[in-house]
Amino acid sequence: MLIKHGMNQLSSLNSSRNWSLAASSAVLRRQQFLIRSLGAGGVSSRMQESNPLGGMNSEVDALNILRAITPTLDPAKHKGQAGKIAVIGGCREYTGAPYFAAISALKIGADLSHVFCTKDAAPVIKSYSPELIVHPILEESYSIRDGDENHISAKVVGEVDKWMERFDCLVVGPGLGRDPFLLGCVSEIMKRARQSNVPIVVDGDGLFLVTNSLELVSGYPLAVLTPNVNEFKRLVQKVLNCEVNDEDAHEQLLTLAKRIGGVTILRKGKSDLITDGEIVKSVCIYGSPRRCGGQGDILSGSVAVFLAWARQHILASEGNLSIRNPTMLGCIAGSALLRKAASLAFEKKKRSTLTGDIIECLGRSLEDICPVL
Repeated sequence: MLIKHGMNQLSSLNSSRNWSLAASSAVLRRQQFLIRSLGAGGVSSRMQESNPLGGMNSEVDALNILRAITPTLDPAKHKGQAGKIAVIGGCREYTGAPYFAAISALKIGADLSHVFCTKDAAPVIKSYSPELIVHPILEESYSIRDGDENHISAKVVGEVDKWMERFDCLVVGPGLGRDPFLLGCVSEIMKRARQSNVPIVVDGDGLFLVTNSLELVSGYPLAVLTPNVNEFKRLVQKVLNCEVNDEDAHEQLLTLAKRIGGVTILRKGKSDLITDGEIVKSVCIYGSPRRCGGQGDILSGSVAVFLAWARQHILASEGNLSIRNPTMLGCIAGSALLRKAASLAFEKKKRSTLTGDIIECLGRSLEDICPVL
């Protein structure tokens, strides 16, 4: 009886302890979710530092960088000084992506946003917003007669080139598609951008083009690549001839950027890793668990604006930022703002969060970080 009574007490004690541990674990999970939902960058960032893709020493003060390079609103400035962005993309199948990239640039604070797309895509993109300047000049193979390829290609490239000197940054790839003739024209447009020293942010199908034609960005310090998981895998296989190594993510990313010739790479993930081939920085601000399509397009438009602003900031003053590469600064700021906006949108919409909801939170997120007044 004594043994039985003792066993019952032990069983009761264990049950109590297990219940207590389960209860505290549940409380901890709720506290962590609340912290993430409120977007508390300091605490949630530390929580994610153990992620091997983040790194203990690479996390950057993204919000301070964002504040430093965002220009003040000055009534003495004229239209265009806050940035003129162009998106090269948009075809029959894909009209949302170029719109997301272009409208995000405006929502953040760029003055003008252009979209160069195919004739089929133009009316649709125009219908999304009257704020965008849409150029229906790109052509696909199905619309070109045999023998007209060279003439049409020269005409397309010439039309874009007329505008080139006005742009502070090009975004190449959102909704571009993979039509061979169209990609050939875009290759020539990228070459003209390099000649004019215009920064290029490459995303989406632009990364498909670049992965197969590395010479388009190789050795160009104003080029930014923004691969997701699959796009990064293809880049690593093509350039390094190996598989992705998450255990040594920093070193592999550095090596990849160096091999391509010093471009800046923003590897998207739970923590965004950014390198220019010299340093690696991570942005670990909590975003959103909702992975709706189109967030990469917001990021490419955001990086384009902040890259342009970072160049202005560096030219205007020495400042106190330890990072002086405008492509790195643009990537860090763009990543941070998207994550803040995604967190805010998710707080409101939860599972129903869409890309448009995040875009609508860009302005408020930027205002929260660096108020106008």
